[in-house]
Amino acid sequence: MKKYTLKKSLFKDAPEPEPPQHFRIDYRNQLNPAQYQAVSSVNGPHLIIAGAGTGKTRTITYRVAYLVELGVKPESILLLTFTRRASQEMLRRASILLDARCEKVAGGTFHSFANQILRQYAPLLDFDSSFSILDQGDAEDVVNLLRTQYKFDTKERRFPRKQTLYTIFSRAVNTLTAVKDILKEDYPHYEDFLEDILRLQSAFEQYKATHNMMDYDDLLIYLRKLLRDHDKVRRTLSDRYRYLMVDEYQDTNRIQAEIVTLLASSHGNIMVVGDDAQSIYSFRGATIRNILDFPESFPGCTLIKLEENYRSTQPILNLTNEILRRARE
Repeated sequence: MKKYTLKKSLFKDAPEPEPPQHFRIDYRNQLNPAQYQAVSSVNGPHLIIAGAGTGKTRTITYRVAYLVELGVKPESILLLTFTRRASQEMLRRASILLDARCEKVAGGTFHSFANQILRQYAPLLDFDSSFSILDQGDAEDVVNLLRTQYKFDTKERRFPRKQTLYTIFSRAVNTLTAVKDILKEDYPHYEDFLEDILRLQSAFEQYKATHNMMDYDDLLIYLRKLLRDHDKVRRTLSDRYRYLMVDEYQDTNRIQAEIVTLLASSHGNIMVVGDDAQSIYSFRGATIRNILDFPESFPGCTLIKLEENYRSTQPILNLTNEILRRARE
């Protein structure tokens, strides 16, 4: 099991604000101690390990309300979730819990947030602000169009289909892995086509740029590029979103982790919530290392574990605890 070393925070340059005497919500008595600690922690980086059934959604919802009730401007809170429905549901619950101010909190998926930001700054990336977004089906059709134009569909040996090609391109992007290595690991029967596949990948990228198009992967790639290459924009966005929260952090990939780090660069007020035993999207580039390495990315982070289970019976918990006890990391 990875040993977390909690150092003095580089970001906690402001003291934790004292809760007002007359909060409308009795946070302390409506939450268990660990949940309350997570909800009432405001400044600096925080890693919340939340197993299934431990009230993760409740904790995030109450923290949104807590920040707003504390006087934080809702527009300066950014909640990034795995699905749009999840963010909408959390903000809806927070609004019911407190009031309509919670509806002004910025919430959504990484992709929807990237789309929103890139519309504002597209010219800095040589795109027009009216760029089109290709969904997976559209992107596969473009790949097939180029596949036909290059006459790769007429080879004696069967060339990869459009779905396979796009999966290869997407996996390479999301895992920051060379196509050559993707083929070697997952598609060794296509290694002989490496040169043609790389030509097709280059043509695909050029086609999108020429036609003012991005696919879902590009939204993340270009947002990261915007934040890395344009310091003024990064500072503006980091100052705009002073409090970041990321749900299902175990399902983020390396690009998303870099985006989060860049967005928090001015203040370090970031709380990520995830379960280091539930990462199941590695085939899409998700990496559990984002959770395991979080304390190294944000020295001095506070680690809070939500371990009180409200969903399962004790025999089930005993079994899962034994399984996790034998995990290598």
